[in-house]
Amino acid sequence: MNAEKGYVSFILHAHLPFIHHPESEDYLEEEWLFEAISETYIPLLLNFKKLEEEKVEFRLTMSITPPLLSMLDNKLLQRRYIKYLKKHIELCKKEIVRTSNDKKLNELAHYYLDRYLNDLYVFKDLYNCNLIDGFKYFQDIGVLEIITCGATHGYFPILYVNEKTVKAQIAVGVQVYEKYFGKKPRGIWLPECGYVPEADKYLKEFGIEYIITESHGILYADPTPIYGTFAPIVSPEGIICFGRDIESSRQVWSSISRLPW
Repeated sequence: MNAEKGYVSFILHAHLPFIHHPESEDYLEEEWLFEAISETYIPLLLNFKKLEEEKVEFRLTMSITPPLLSMLDNKLLQRRYIKYLKKHIELCKKEIVRTSNDKKLNELAHYYLDRYLNDLYVFKDLYNCNLIDGFKYFQDIGVLEIITCGATHGYFPILYVNEKTVKAQIAVGVQVYEKYFGKKPRGIWLPECGYVPEADKYLKEFGIEYIITESHGILYADPTPIYGTFAPIVSPEGIICFGRDIESSRQVWSSISRLPW
């Protein structure tokens, strides 16, 4: 029996709360950004580059939120990330000496030394501390579509008690996107995937064509969609709505569920 072919959309959501403490270098929360750069953003760029070099056709959509863009563009945070890497490089070198009599731990120490050294090279020398331009490059060559988010990742279902706050979230999200990518975004990952119909007119006003919303934002639509979250639907204002896949989301977020294979 021949199965019909369909399409799958890979959509990544890159967001961190805005954390910046110029008055002190002792705030642990800033390391959230540094860890994310080393464990997520640099690996993404390196894999995109590898796919490009190997001439592999790929298409991906990824949001980069205004708070994250602002932190990635912050010169002080860039310097602190370099300091963070150098500190970990020094620690790895000490671990190599300390674990010289333990083969497994010593190999692990060497692994992290190589990794942090490479992160330092990629961040400082390859991208000149500007990861935003790294992502922009892949958007410009047509393999990555970057979408925006609310200005502060504010949850629309709470904010809509004053609709002007929802409008401001969308307006600033679009404005920040234009600042870094030189054009208007086509899509938006709704903060926490929270949808309210009142936002549609503002999404349309600022040129948003499609949104990413939570599963129940699709499943509880009126009329009920025939294909559930497996196909987009269109709102009365003409906004195309994509819902997160329930099972895929569960595999990412649940500490109990496991992949079937």
